[in-house]
Amino acid sequence: MSQTGRSNVFGKRKEPHTIIIAQGDSIRHFTVRPWVAALAGSVLAAFAIGYLLATTYLVLRDDLLGASMARQARMQHSYEDRISALRAQVDRITSRQMLDQQLMEDKVSELLKRQTALSQRHGRLGPLLDRASGKIKKAQDTVPVPIKRPDKAAALEAAPSAKLSRIANVDSIITGSLPLLSGAQDSQSLAAADRADRLFVKINASLRDIESEQISHIQALTTDAYYKAGAIAEALQTAGVKLQIASDQSAMGGPLVPADDSTNFESHVRELDVALNQLKTVKTKLARYPVTNPAPGRRISSRFGVRKDPLLGTPAFHSGMDFRAPNGAPVRATASGKVVKAGWTGGYGRMVEIDHGNGLKTRYAHMSKILVKKGQRVSVRKIIGKIGSSGRSTGPHLHYEIRRHGKTINPVRFLKAGKKVKKHI
Repeated sequence: MSQTGRSNVFGKRKEPHTIIIAQGDSIRHFTVRPWVAALAGSVLAAFAIGYLLATTYLVLRDDLLGASMARQARMQHSYEDRISALRAQVDRITSRQMLDQQLMEDKVSELLKRQTALSQRHGRLGPLLDRASGKIKKAQDTVPVPIKRPDKAAALEAAPSAKLSRIANVDSIITGSLPLLSGAQDSQSLAAADRADRLFVKINASLRDIESEQISHIQALTTDAYYKAGAIAEALQTAGVKLQIASDQSAMGGPLVPADDSTNFESHVRELDVALNQLKTVKTKLARYPVTNPAPGRRISSRFGVRKDPLLGTPAFHSGMDFRAPNGAPVRATASGKVVKAGWTGGYGRMVEIDHGNGLKTRYAHMSKILVKKGQRVSVRKIIGKIGSSGRSTGPHLHYEIRRHGKTINPVRFLKAGKKVKKHI
């Protein structure tokens, strides 16, 4: 009974299996325990499963290897495509940088050439400006002066930080723009190139402004020279002197309009040279006409024409004009010329007569002292003597005459012309 209770609690007990093998009269038997049977079954099952797996692997190995190789090939192609794209991008960036660098060097060369041209222009303008006077002389200070041309190699390597202000330090601006193209990334290179292009646009605009300003000043100087020459000629014409300005009788003219922009500056420079030569010729001729005052700042005591004779009190013709001045005051030549008389001459007292050419002569009489000699060349405004009261005179004064081809003319006409041309000399 106790055995039955134990069996209900722990389950039914498995008995070992007995295997009997009969062969003829021989009978064999052996007992197989349950755990041995389970172990054998497990081994057989494992073997069967391994066999199936091995068979499956052998059957599917080619497909698996093909799929793996295909996947690796796809990955390789993908990497190669990426590498090719990167190489193309690098080549594009390198090509762009090389192109930008070449363009930059070309622009720098162009700017340096233009700057050299500006320097050469200034060198040519210098002598012309030195020949000018008055307002023209002052205009020299306003003509832009390009700075010295730098070495191109230094321009491509330097990197100054100067700021563009008109054309001041243009070379520093040119050289400072080159490092902008040294970025390694494409976007940075493009941005740098854009900044450099904008910078060069500003520099070109500044250079064009300077060129235009130079030409504008040249035109102003030319116009001023022509105006002065014409004004002097017109003033002398009011005194009865016809001054020939140009020697060419072709009777042609008009404003200068160059046909080619490349010769624009040269044409205007030559035009300025012609105008200054014309003004110089007019001034040279003007110096031979008695348009200055022989006794500046002195009061006129008697004019040209009929008057009451100071000694006789009867009407008489006065062949000149008198300047009242203290004894010993200087007497100045009213134009350049040659002294043809220097000494005592009848009622003139101590007198100097100067031949100015073109039939014009001037006389300075009643002087207390003569400071020049006959045959001497004198320039305009040179002191030739001292005021006195020699000869037929009632007191210290200067008797001044102008004669044309031996006939006396009114000196006032020349003095008025002198006042007009004074501001143009």
